[in-house]
Amino acid sequence: MNVLFASSEVWPLVKTGGLGDVAYSLPKALQALGQDVKIILPAYREVLESCDGLKILGWMDSPYGYQTPTIRLLEATHPQFDQPFWLVDCQSLYDRVGNPYVNEEGYDWFDNAERFMQFSWAVSQIATGQVVDDWRADVVHANDWQCGLIPAFLDHHHHRPKRVFTIHNLAFGGHFSKEIYQSLKLPDTWWSPEGAEFYGGFSMLKAGLIYSDAITTVSPTYAKEICTSAFGYGMDGILSSRSYKLSGILNGIDEKIWDPSSDSYLPHHYSVDAIEPGKLDNKRALLSEHIDTVSDAALEAPLFGMVSRLTEQKGIDIITKAIPAMMMQTNANFVLMGSGSSHYEAVIQDLRNQYPDRVFCYLGYSEKMAHMVEAGSDIFLMPSRYEPCGLNQMYSLRYGTLPIVTNTGGLADTVVDASDGNSEANGFVMNSSDVNTLLDTMHRAVDAFKDKLGWKTLQQTAMNKDFSWKVSAEQYLELYK
Repeated sequence: MNVLFASSEVWPLVKTGGLGDVAYSLPKALQALGQDVKIILPAYREVLESCDGLKILGWMDSPYGYQTPTIRLLEATHPQFDQPFWLVDCQSLYDRVGNPYVNEEGYDWFDNAERFMQFSWAVSQIATGQVVDDWRADVVHANDWQCGLIPAFLDHHHHRPKRVFTIHNLAFGGHFSKEIYQSLKLPDTWWSPEGAEFYGGFSMLKAGLIYSDAITTVSPTYAKEICTSAFGYGMDGILSSRSYKLSGILNGIDEKIWDPSSDSYLPHHYSVDAIEPGKLDNKRALLSEHIDTVSDAALEAPLFGMVSRLTEQKGIDIITKAIPAMMMQTNANFVLMGSGSSHYEAVIQDLRNQYPDRVFCYLGYSEKMAHMVEAGSDIFLMPSRYEPCGLNQMYSLRYGTLPIVTNTGGLADTVVDASDGNSEANGFVMNSSDVNTLLDTMHRAVDAFKDKLGWKTLQQTAMNKDFSWKVSAEQYLELYK
């Protein structure tokens, strides 16, 4: 089967979040199942600079947009990819300093609507066999709002491939004004409540929902949640009426990259059959990054870890409010890593200054430090108010670091609460995102940590859980078929 997998970011070429991980790992898993999967993304400057080889496959003249530009399709290679991938190249749109969506000052690119509209149009041309000789797609898999117009453009083709559209986070809808819609010269037929129009403007994500043949999202629970007003961002009615084509397929993780028995970032390796002393040694190494002398008392105390964007969606507000109480009531220590809100960065720094021997922080992101936090912590904090899928709780389970999560989205689909007496128990689940519930759950985790035999059982259950991409890829392949 020929699958064209379109994404605005793909690790390690360019990544701002979990979409980049998915867009690398899922096609790779599908290729391992024998499918011809072509990854396609925009030719950003940083992507072009990281590629080993470039080859021009074809040219396209767009009839849309302010510029109606000439676009070329490139084939590229990279050491992390077993097969070549494709790049949609238009220098005036993609060849610039900054990340895919915002400039160096942190503001959205002024022409994001055109940038991702042109990308979507080009993908539609390639998918229908008009660019590469002897290749056309059987299935086009478009991801998030940046690819939302791909199913709409394909709607103009009678012999079109099947269209799968995946929602990674419904909170980001690709919303633009009617004036921008008109300036892009997009088809008048799309401008209706049954098209791309959305409350007087237009939404690229809505176009993906309307014109696709199948809609997926990244966990079964999130697929149900987005059909409600609480999680639907105004699109719950659209999704409810199209529930016949909506399904939730849980993301996987790359078990070669995230493997405590071989992780290149870890100074000490361990496995489900031999958790100690490796995990404790990683805890010592993690703490030694922040304090000169790691005492036996520090090693024996439960260590709470966090790797997160610093936003209230991730529950950072309740985490920072809970820490002072935990300082007084327990011997727990904390290592907090993340970036985002300047307010919460300052709050975390204040906590570090107030408790320099017990609260440690890393403001920013480091791949090595992220792996160290997962391996060296005992308990992982992830009390998100909503979480379409989440990856860090799966990393934590894989590393025997028991997560505290909210009963939402992919967190609900992956973590089983330890208080249930369930043989599948592997963490701690909160039913609401507030400080008191978080404190109660943290105390439960601290109490459980004191029972070394019971804790080891929870760790082994967590580490034995299969979150490989093979499981998810098989579900996607059935959907494609």
